[in-house]
Amino acid sequence: MLRRAMSNPAAQREGIRALLLENIHPSSHDVFRSDGVVIETVSSALKEDELIARLAGVQLLGIRSKTKVTPKVLEHPNAKELIAIGAFCIGTNQVALGHAARAGVPVFNAPFSNTRSVAELVMAEVVALARQLFDRSREVHEGKWRKVATSCYEVRGKTLGIVGYGHIGSQVGVLAEALGMRVVTFDIRSTLPIGNSKSIDTLSNLLRASDFVTLHVPETPQTKNLIGEAELAIMKKGSYLLNLSRGTVVDIPALAAAIRSGHLAGASVDVYPEEPESNVDDFQSELRGLPNVILTPHVGGSTEEAQEAIGREVGVALSKFARFGSTAGTVNFPQVEMAPLYVGQRILNVHKNVPGVLRDINRIVSDRNANIRAQVLATDSDVGYLVMDLDDRIAYDVNKDIAALPTSIKTRIVT
Repeated sequence: MLRRAMSNPAAQREGIRALLLENIHPSSHDVFRSDGVVIETVSSALKEDELIARLAGVQLLGIRSKTKVTPKVLEHPNAKELIAIGAFCIGTNQVALGHAARAGVPVFNAPFSNTRSVAELVMAEVVALARQLFDRSREVHEGKWRKVATSCYEVRGKTLGIVGYGHIGSQVGVLAEALGMRVVTFDIRSTLPIGNSKSIDTLSNLLRASDFVTLHVPETPQTKNLIGEAELAIMKKGSYLLNLSRGTVVDIPALAAAIRSGHLAGASVDVYPEEPESNVDDFQSELRGLPNVILTPHVGGSTEEAQEAIGREVGVALSKFARFGSTAGTVNFPQVEMAPLYVGQRILNVHKNVPGVLRDINRIVSDRNANIRAQVLATDSDVGYLVMDLDDRIAYDVNKDIAALPTSIKTRIVT
């Protein structure tokens, strides 16, 4: 496992390099440049070998949903200087989180910044499905004038079932109530209802009660094919399904069959089990060409406002970690929030979470007659993260000795 000490904090701070992929919003550039970070940008995602080649000398990596940070990437010598990864999106399933933690690399994301954008799109698509707007629009583009009211409805008074009542789900509920809809929710966690929404005890009962079902759950083994043939069968005849969460949550062939049979009146899908790697690749799905099915290319959070906010949120998180070691908000790492350092030097040490590490570190501090100004340790099952503030005169020697411990994964100094 990698052990590394950075001995020159000024060079470490001023010479930090960030590699930003997939057109991450320029708002992040402003954050990095204000801290003296050197930025390299790539407009597209990189394949595994391409990413490895570009990581040499990079300390901060910024990605969106297309770039895969695999164990091979994290274990390659080119990634030895990598100290943090920023996923400029909500999901982090594109990163091997456990491997990253064991390599001493925290991963940050943006769990809040695109909430409103996704919620607004959900409600726009609820109305569009109820009125068959996409079919009528396509027909007019084709020169057909098909003015009908059959099977077109108002959404007022209808029931919207929200599966996953987190940041996005709760905002969807607020907007739905503003349109006069009844809102029912299901979540595996206990949640506080907002407005007049009502929690339902089981997923099955929510599906039976809802005219529209919208999914807002993470990608986990438990949510894989959460909505399959059996679940679709118990939904109301003539109801609608929306998935703007993760592509693996819905069994696509089963959904296509439910549309073809007429059991469901429509569906909206923004995420897919397999998605094209770039905007020039072909997209294939059994849902293509089906009536009243809205297909969008993973654009739930693709608004200028959301991308600007995401760029700023993740950029600040990465900058705070690079500057003074804060891991607040990381998804795979012990969380430590420390104030900026104004006097002395700060040692940041990631180590294997085994007995005796703190004893060995404190012995080094004692043998060096160092004065500890502050010390915080946080651990999880795999790693421990120690933040320790020392006097200037001795910090470099202590840092070097700690980095040499066989339990150390990564050690560096910040000023």
